[in-house]
Amino acid sequence: MAGESDAQAPIIHGVVPPRDVLMRFLTENPDRASKREIAKAFGLKGDQRVGLKDLLRALEEDGLLEKKRKALTRPGALPPVTVLDITTRDHDGELIARPAEWPEDAGVAPAVLIRQSQIAKSKGKQAVGGIGDRVLAKIFASKGETGPAYTARIVKVLDRKRSANAALGVYKTMASGGGRVLPIEKRGEELIVDAGAEGEAKDGDLVEIEIERSGRFGLARARVSNVIGSVATEKAISMIAIHAHGIPYVFPDRVIEEAEAAGPATMSKREDWRTLPLVTIDPADAKDHDDAVHAEPDTTPENEGGVVVTVAIADVSWYVRPRSALDQEALKRGNSVYFPDRVVPMLPERISNELCSLKEGVDRPALAVRMRFSKDGRKLGHSFHRIMMRSAAKLAYAQAQAAIDGKPDNQTGPLLEPILKPLWDAYAILKRGRERRQPLELDMPERKIVLKPDGTVDRVFVPDRLDAHKLIEEMMIQANVAAAETLEAKRQVLVYRVHDAPSLAKQEGLREFLNTLDISLMKGGNLRANHFNGILAKAEGKPYAELVNQMVLRSQSQAVYSPENIGHFGLNLMKYAHFTSPIRRYADLIVHRALVGVLGLGEGGITPAEEAGLNDIAAEISTFERRAMAAERDTVDRLIAHHLSARVQEEFDGRVSGVTKSGLFISLPEYGADGFIPISTLGRDYYIYDEAHQALSGERSGLGFRLGDSVRVKLVEAVPLAGALRFEMISDGNPMPTATRSFHKAGRRDRAGGRRAPPAGTRPPRGRR
Repeated sequence: MAGESDAQAPIIHGVVPPRDVLMRFLTENPDRASKREIAKAFGLKGDQRVGLKDLLRALEEDGLLEKKRKALTRPGALPPVTVLDITTRDHDGELIARPAEWPEDAGVAPAVLIRQSQIAKSKGKQAVGGIGDRVLAKIFASKGETGPAYTARIVKVLDRKRSANAALGVYKTMASGGGRVLPIEKRGEELIVDAGAEGEAKDGDLVEIEIERSGRFGLARARVSNVIGSVATEKAISMIAIHAHGIPYVFPDRVIEEAEAAGPATMSKREDWRTLPLVTIDPADAKDHDDAVHAEPDTTPENEGGVVVTVAIADVSWYVRPRSALDQEALKRGNSVYFPDRVVPMLPERISNELCSLKEGVDRPALAVRMRFSKDGRKLGHSFHRIMMRSAAKLAYAQAQAAIDGKPDNQTGPLLEPILKPLWDAYAILKRGRERRQPLELDMPERKIVLKPDGTVDRVFVPDRLDAHKLIEEMMIQANVAAAETLEAKRQVLVYRVHDAPSLAKQEGLREFLNTLDISLMKGGNLRANHFNGILAKAEGKPYAELVNQMVLRSQSQAVYSPENIGHFGLNLMKYAHFTSPIRRYADLIVHRALVGVLGLGEGGITPAEEAGLNDIAAEISTFERRAMAAERDTVDRLIAHHLSARVQEEFDGRVSGVTKSGLFISLPEYGADGFIPISTLGRDYYIYDEAHQALSGERSGLGFRLGDSVRVKLVEAVPLAGALRFEMISDGNPMPTATRSFHKAGRRDRAGGRRAPPAGTRPPRGRR
């Protein structure tokens, strides 16, 4: 067949392949997508490898390839190991899945065909998935002309979920009988529930429904299959996100039983550090404390002016052993999820808030790292210890900062000279090392939501960024580096926290945008974090400073977990692993076990089975992290939309936070809210989308709107359950740059695009380091 012959990329050894042959090879062999593997496959040596490097760079610059870790893939391609949700079957009865998490700005998530012949056998049992299941799968490029672009082999089933035609919504009764289900997704549609199909649902209940049928006209029909609870309750908003994203939130009985049976840790192979005055510094409302710090001058003659910094982390690995019920549930969750009104913890409270939490004045097991720094901030060495500690004090960030600023209270007064000032002195030294390292320094303040007792929004504010926050952050970073360095030196496999450099395609997009502000960005694939800091410095104090920060953030790759180390671009570090939060992140627990095992620190070390499965574990916890981020974001959107729903028809000061062919995304800085203005409602002019300038420009008037513009808008619609806001533009447009107006005359690209508006409140893509 033609499709089969076309699928075989002709390989001529000793010759740099043409672009189409190389692209086909990468599509068919995603597991051989590094420069080394490509050169080996095509038999390239010497100068031929230089030619291959030039070809790959050209493909990256053209946006046809992007570099992920050390591999090259097509933009938007799925990684070799991916978490999938099985959604339906095709006409042949084969299972069809889609990625569990997919960026909103990447279009429709690709379909993946799961063939029965590709079902894996693990430990003598078949890993068989069904519709509605979440699975971990190995991904392969499809070689056929028709059908999905990918096929997959299931490695294991992660979660048995509701059927593919199931959905969530809020039930509303109708006087005529039956009811309607209001969507909780921004792109969702209402559904009709006929009388008798509502089950036990009452008005205002969050329900699971089975979509029974839909026609070309009218609303689809559905049946209520499960009543979750009333949305009028205090914590209903976060419960919607929990169910919508499939976040496990109820601990099975066997997990609770295992946690309750756990007893205090023993002194086996532990050093007694209970007299060392370690302190915890956390948010005032923190319930668990998994890190404590201490600093003192280094008294060794060869390090005059240097310091010794100690970071002690809760020894979760002592209580949560591999393959235990606690361990399996922790991996299933991946991380704790933080909502404004609740926390869904990775571990039961008996473990997280009691046995592991580093409480003041209570003996607690910990894994500590002691680090020596020279007076110019260079680390001279470190060592790990399994200890028993006793926290000398539980402090809040603002409380510790106030003491340093000359306003100690009854608790911090006695601690100021012996404990707090040495910590700040050590931080001054660590800052010198940080300034030399030059990590990416984005200025993107995060807003905090304060709720009333009934669970509604009281106020939204930006907390002060204190030196106390920066001190703890830098000490934790150094502890994470020490963990990665130790494990790598011992040749112990581990899960790194990696952050790739921006792809060349994203660099080019940022470069084009910066050119409109007369800010240059060097070309080439050797950009470092300090190059972006230079851009941010040029924008500081300018009206477009916030805009530039946003665009730099959007150009960055997403940090993930991986057993393969490519370094951390944003932090400008070559070796980095998460070690400091094992109570709330499974990745840190794996690193703790690796340290315990390789350093011979006693029980609870990593097992050979875990080492063999680190690729799968890294893929899972990376997906679960994105799931948590999406759920947290959706909850904030719903809370803010609910908060503003009583203010429809009021005017607000906003900022253009996204520009598309379909319209403008508007953020309200005062509330941290995002909404949408469809292009069809902007005015009587015909607006044309200019991607390079991130602008919508009026064809006749030359007036328009650019990313970052301050605007006045009216709120015309709020849909709290979906977290959606729709605005109307009050401000007149601004004169567009000459280049933009010339762009209109030159070819009027995208003229017809963007007239159709997406549902109210559809969110622009957000980046995250």
